Amino acid sequence: MTDTDPLDATRAFYDTVAEDYADHFRNPLAGRPLERALLGAYAELVGPGAPVADLGCGPGDVTAHLAGLGLSVFGLDLSESMLTVARRAHPALRFEQGSMLDLPIEDGSLAGVVSWYSSIHTPLDELPALFAEFHRVLADGGHLLLAFQCGELPLSVDRPWGHPVSLDFQRRRPEQMADLLADAGFSVRSSTVRAVDVQHGESAVPQAFLLAQKEG
Repeated sequence: MTDTDPLDATRAFYDTVAEDYADHFRNPLAGRPLERALLGAYAELVGPGAPVADLGCGPGDVTAHLAGLGLSVFGLDLSESMLTVARRAHPALRFEQGSMLDLPIEDGSLAGVVSWYSSIHTPLDELPALFAEFHRVLADGGHLLLAFQCGELPLSVDRPWGHPVSLDFQRRRPEQMADLLADAGFSVRSSTVRAVDVQHGESAVPQAFLLAQKEG
């Protein structure tokens, strides 16, 4: 990574690798019963037809899964190239371009926010602002589902699929994220950590899933 603004670096990275990324990570929930169960429980908590934003949606596969669970969901992503892939793969769904740090969403208008491995490029000192945005757009009692890799040190990805780009993927401690969510006005209802799934060629760190609710 260079000293480039994190948003610019993230956008440039995903604009460059979007097609290869979508092909490589096609059907990301296949063979992952725990993730599907967590998303199913989340959909039940939020309620049928409830308005939900999948923030940092990438190719839109999780957005489509949530729609299949009966939620009124749309996806938002920083990368227009990723959104092109998402719109092509899921033409019936709505996808918008935007930054999670400055959401084009009205205060208190959502019943749910999903951040599925999308906070991993946000610097630690900007996480309070990110969680404040999640809190702002949720109605009182609204639910947040946050997924991320566990760990202390970032994963540096350089020249993926031969493209001349690089990016750091931040890993976090679940208790650290839970404390930041509490500071932002969330109550953490569930914390789940899954061991490495070697069969799927996963990075050698556990995966964490936090379910939180906006207090109010």
